[in-house]
Amino acid sequence: MKTFEELGVSEEIRRAIEELGFEHPMPVQEEVIPYLLGNGNDVIALAQTGTGKTAAFGIPLLERTDPTNRNTQAVVISPTRELCLQIADDLKSFAKYIKGINIVAVYGGTSIIDQIHALKHGAQIIVATPGRLIDLMHRGAAKVQEVRNVVLDEADEMLNMGFSDSINEIFDNVPADRNTLLFSATMSKDIERIALNYLHDHKEIVVGSRNEGAENVNHIYYMVNAKDKYLALKRIVDFYPRIYGIIFCRTKAETQEVADKLIRDGYNAEPLHGDLSQQQRDITMQKFRQHITQLLVATDVAARGLDVDDLTHVINYGMPGDTESYTHRSGRTGRAGKKGTSISIIHTKERGRVREVERTIGKEFVDGTLPTPQEICSKQLFKAIDEIEKVDVDEDQIAPFMEDINRHFEYFDKEDILKRIVSLEFGKFLKYYANAPEIVKPSTQRDRKDRNEGRDGRKREKRAPESGYRRLFINLGKDDGFYPGEVMQFINRNVHGRQDVGHIDLLGRISYIEVPEEDANKVMRALDGAKYRGRTVRCNDADSTPSGKGGRTRRSSNERSQRASNERKPRANRGGSRYESGRQDDWRQFIDNPDIKLVGDEPDFSEEGWARRKPRKKK
Repeated sequence: MKTFEELGVSEEIRRAIEELGFEHPMPVQEEVIPYLLGNGNDVIALAQTGTGKTAAFGIPLLERTDPTNRNTQAVVISPTRELCLQIADDLKSFAKYIKGINIVAVYGGTSIIDQIHALKHGAQIIVATPGRLIDLMHRGAAKVQEVRNVVLDEADEMLNMGFSDSINEIFDNVPADRNTLLFSATMSKDIERIALNYLHDHKEIVVGSRNEGAENVNHIYYMVNAKDKYLALKRIVDFYPRIYGIIFCRTKAETQEVADKLIRDGYNAEPLHGDLSQQQRDITMQKFRQHITQLLVATDVAARGLDVDDLTHVINYGMPGDTESYTHRSGRTGRAGKKGTSISIIHTKERGRVREVERTIGKEFVDGTLPTPQEICSKQLFKAIDEIEKVDVDEDQIAPFMEDINRHFEYFDKEDILKRIVSLEFGKFLKYYANAPEIVKPSTQRDRKDRNEGRDGRKREKRAPESGYRRLFINLGKDDGFYPGEVMQFINRNVHGRQDVGHIDLLGRISYIEVPEEDANKVMRALDGAKYRGRTVRCNDADSTPSGKGGRTRRSSNERSQRASNERKPRANRGGSRYESGRQDDWRQFIDNPDIKLVGDEPDFSEEGWARRKPRKKK
């Protein structure tokens, strides 16, 4: 591994970056820095966010700047005010021991007069957003006639945000023989167009591969029905108690709605979108950077330029409209060598977009299964225990209160106190997930096709009950609000005791439960004919009764056939089949036995009009 000295970095800058904790150059720095220091050619560098791009262009920029010349020699253009400030702060840190270099950040949303005054004192390097730089150029405050280096940072983001015309105007006003450094996470057609128009004899430096996702990021998607998206989000957040992440939404309205729901449900979350004032956005982002806010709910535009190294998760509340947006979103986690996770909550129509992103970034998504209430509660329990264990007790400060504390708790034993302490931290999760609605993963067309077939194409066998158990059919399902907790309560209430139940399969309108063989008849007698929310329950042996075919079938064939049979019967004969062989009213007896005596007089078939077709009336 090379050192910064081997790359040709001066002693003043090395001293500054060592104080910042830079020991060895990152891959993009190792590639870009020596090239920029040794050559005057243009560069396109493709690397993910968080890979050290600012130092990669910032260090050579400082090396090629003359501190004795007060004129502007370099311009760094960034898409957002936030990124602009971060780049300026980083460059100032790198230039700590270089005397005479002045770096000024100019951006919208603040006083242009103050920025004009700052530029009048001389600024060798201007870090700017496109719109504000053009305003200052028009006012004569930003003089770019002697600029030797132009850097476009997050160039793909700027083009996505509609800054193409502004970039063209800036390039038209800087010298033609300047050096141009273009940094981007993806190589789009728009980037190629800029390279064709404004770069000369450029070198393309790729860290990883073109349009590749960040190396340290795991990609997971959870497919749910649209109505379950927020419930799925809650489960994901609850499953990661230490989560520190950004939840991306597509619109400002959705962003505000999701943030409001999270705040209402007790989560440490804040919204970030374009309808907020610049001051509100600054405060929100400052709180998030300082970890005061745990979850930031944001739109793409609002979150652009947010540079945070220790994000654990990025959550996409639905897939973004294009692959570049997904790449930028996911690239905000897994930075500075750390691991990160990008989670997407999608519906069935977005599955194709997932496959498209997979092909582009060269990484496979994991088809995730949402954590169960039990798994979530276990995670939260251990978090509560861990926090109690790590409490730093100040014996001196707490000593004056110990007498009162002991008096209040003298009648509690150790186990009871522990239960109360843990419940204080953990109780809300137990309460919520005790009766939490089940989130059903929707079936795709392929899933429905393969539901009854194995991988080898053969008909899949129906799952056999566990040894010693019998499988029972019930004409109630999830559409009736019949969830596992309800199932157990319903069974125990009707068998008048605690009933052992094995595997439970819940479908839309029907269910299958497994009970011990010796209890099966008792359970069937108890449930069959019982009432559930006004419905008459049917319960019988599932293995002796054909089950419904699923999909469009709403009721089991057992239930349908019984209903159809009942509808065909006269009301006096609802107790049994009308056409059962051997019955006195069976019509087949007239064929089998011609000597059957009819009740009453034999009809006279010679009577006029009997079965005679009436002539049609002439129109």
